[in-house]
Amino acid sequence: MKRRDFLAATAAAAVSPLPHLDALGQSAARQYIELRRYHLLPGAKQRAFIDFIGAAAIPAMNRAGVSPVGAFTVVYGENEPSLLLVVAHPTLDTVVSLRERLANDAAYARDGAAILDAPMSDPAFVRAESTLLRAFEAMPTVEPSPGAGKASHRIFELRTYESHSDRAALNKLKMFNAGEVPIFRRAGLTPVFFGETIIGAKMPSLTYMLSFPDMPARDAAWAKFGPDPEWKTLSSDPQYRDNVSAISDIILQPTSYSQL
Repeated sequence: MKRRDFLAATAAAAVSPLPHLDALGQSAARQYIELRRYHLLPGAKQRAFIDFIGAAAIPAMNRAGVSPVGAFTVVYGENEPSLLLVVAHPTLDTVVSLRERLANDAAYARDGAAILDAPMSDPAFVRAESTLLRAFEAMPTVEPSPGAGKASHRIFELRTYESHSDRAALNKLKMFNAGEVPIFRRAGLTPVFFGETIIGAKMPSLTYMLSFPDMPARDAAWAKFGPDPEWKTLSSDPQYRDNVSAISDIILQPTSYSQL
């Protein structure tokens, strides 16, 4: 190859999309789901922070192109003052750039001043931690629950499946994409999202969220799921054995302003 042809080819490769991105599933059609948990101080500070998220933070996130955003408190599970956000990102860019976009939002700075400007001697919250998920092919976007935006009582279930190896985790993901998601829907286990963990604790793992009108509806749906003929066929397939080593499960209730 002549030198000028080599340089031209090199320049073209430098500006072309990396071919492995499609193999990793990094397409706009599949959302990235951030699970952000704020550890809060009890009492008045807990209430003030929860109000701040609804009045200032979520509207600013929406202005930055991130939507919907769910906000939940724990009913059953890890028992400490906290607030869980489910943040639906359209691309990895919004994951990376969101903090900077919020910092440049004048309305956010004004509306959230009491929390954002809290001094080190009197902090507004303890810490935040995040896990990043990539939505399943079988359910590529977050779906708000039927009661989202309404003053109705709902509960949500957040379940995490850990696996003993990456191979087992990918096989469990394959099982969901092979037909498990429609079985969930038919049983009344209404999904909000399914996501594989890209960055976070307890890897390799996947996490999904379900919504229900109440706990009796939740219990009835799980009871219907177990004996479903298609589920029995899928779960008895030898290729899907021994994929899950641990399961964690918490019950949540949405805040009044949750978009999920």
